[in-house]
Amino acid sequence: MAQAACILDQEQFSCTICLDLLKDPVAIPCGHSYCMSCIKGCWDQDDHTGVYSCPQCRETFTPRPVLKKNTLLDEVVEKLKKTGLQAAPPDHCYAGSGDVACDVCTERKHKAVKSCLMCLASYCETHLQPHYESPALKKHNLVKATGNLLENICSHHDKLLEIYCRTDQQFICYLCTIEDHRGHETVSVATERTEKQKQLGATQSKFQQRIQEREKELRELRRAVQSLKRSAQAAVEDSERIFTELIRSIERRRSEVKELIRDQEMVEVSRAEGLLERLEQEIAELKKKDGELEQLSHTEDHIHFLQISKSLYVPPGLGDLPSITISPHISFEVVRKRVSELKERLEDVCKGEMSKISMAGRAVGIYGCSTETGEPSEARASAAEVKTCLICMRPWQNKLRLICTHAFCEACLRSSISRVGRQCPVCLTALTVVGDQPEGQMTVKHMKEFFGRECICITYNIPSGIQTEAHPNPGKPFTGIQTQAWLSDRDYASGTFYLYDKDVLKLLERAFDQKLVFTVVATGGAADRVVFTNIPHARNLYECRDVHFLATVKAALNVRGIE
Repeated sequence: MAQAACILDQEQFSCTICLDLLKDPVAIPCGHSYCMSCIKGCWDQDDHTGVYSCPQCRETFTPRPVLKKNTLLDEVVEKLKKTGLQAAPPDHCYAGSGDVACDVCTERKHKAVKSCLMCLASYCETHLQPHYESPALKKHNLVKATGNLLENICSHHDKLLEIYCRTDQQFICYLCTIEDHRGHETVSVATERTEKQKQLGATQSKFQQRIQEREKELRELRRAVQSLKRSAQAAVEDSERIFTELIRSIERRRSEVKELIRDQEMVEVSRAEGLLERLEQEIAELKKKDGELEQLSHTEDHIHFLQISKSLYVPPGLGDLPSITISPHISFEVVRKRVSELKERLEDVCKGEMSKISMAGRAVGIYGCSTETGEPSEARASAAEVKTCLICMRPWQNKLRLICTHAFCEACLRSSISRVGRQCPVCLTALTVVGDQPEGQMTVKHMKEFFGRECICITYNIPSGIQTEAHPNPGKPFTGIQTQAWLSDRDYASGTFYLYDKDVLKLLERAFDQKLVFTVVATGGAADRVVFTNIPHARNLYECRDVHFLATVKAALNVRGIE
């Protein structure tokens, strides 16, 4: 009865938040008592609402009550402690579901705090004391309480597994060395642990070195992005200033250059942001693995250490993300120079120089890895896979996929066609190039321009949607596009009028049906978006009158098997 009274008293003087005896007890207005630190911590979480409640009866208080220590209750708790109140431990000291129970407790089991690898038993705080006091027991190896002690016993001889067989790579007892493992290379578990610790230490050093390298690349990439933005802004401002001084016929070129700079800035910054995120993810993963190795290196259970180290001892490879070469000087200076030259020329000279400006703008890149056409080499490559061209065995440059599913660089396929004809270089099937263009519409309208000449306006409409397996991020949304392109009825190379534009129109319609006109690119920011492939399109009537325009369009279509 006395013990029951003590347990009842303990419940009466326990904090319902921490479930322990009251410390610095305070009584709140509803009459319930708590540890001062416990109720303060509870109410700190309600500061954003301004309404405070009792954790037991849920009565609310506004404003926050002022807490004062209940000295009388504090004295009562102290006296009860001295009279043996602590003899009945609180419920949370007893072993529950998922806890390791003390093997010595005979009635209600207490939680074990340590396990002995020599005794193969677990002990609570009370029954562990002999291991701290007895000279013989002090030599035993104590580890954090674990319920897997039976795994340390040999199933054949019921002896402690204290030897590691390197020949068979398993734990054995001393009797196994004279039976099944006679003549094998064996060492103590502690010795094997020390050896594996050295190996994991070397692996950890490599992880740390990789983290430092990636963090350096991350810093350089951020600086490069800032430099690119500053240069792009300066180029836009200079272009605006120069173009305002040109005659009205050149005003149309100003917006084109501005759009060029902004588009390239957006592409490069988007690619950089994508790589920034991938770098940060890789660094986080490396740090996580480094932390796991650090935590494992401090475990006291040799067998647990060796079992876990098998899965963690994986030296860091090159990873999915290639090493990045950051361009030290990022500038749109070439664009600015071309614009200055454009100012000094007449309308005819301007038409020829615009192609140079476009090429110079597309050549600006943080990574120094642009293709011959100026398109970024990773513009259409999937972020989730890294594959190679079956001809040059290098990452795709302007990837073209055939209906037979084989894919090649555009330049490689062009070279193959010139040598072996219009067939797949691998399976020799008839060459038909297919693209990953989303579903959409192509509308053609015949009309007259300002001077009364016939022209053709092409309207493309690709609605927004969800990416497929052919796109960079399957399952994620993409932003569609609605734009126009133009064709003129005049061949400016020969100076004669004929329906050459209608021939090109038929080729473009075939290209659209084969899903080759547009593609989806990853932006690294918001939703991925639909853009033109590198099949040239005239965005206004002046572009389509360029002397080389129609020939350039036909050449781009020809390499895709459209002629």
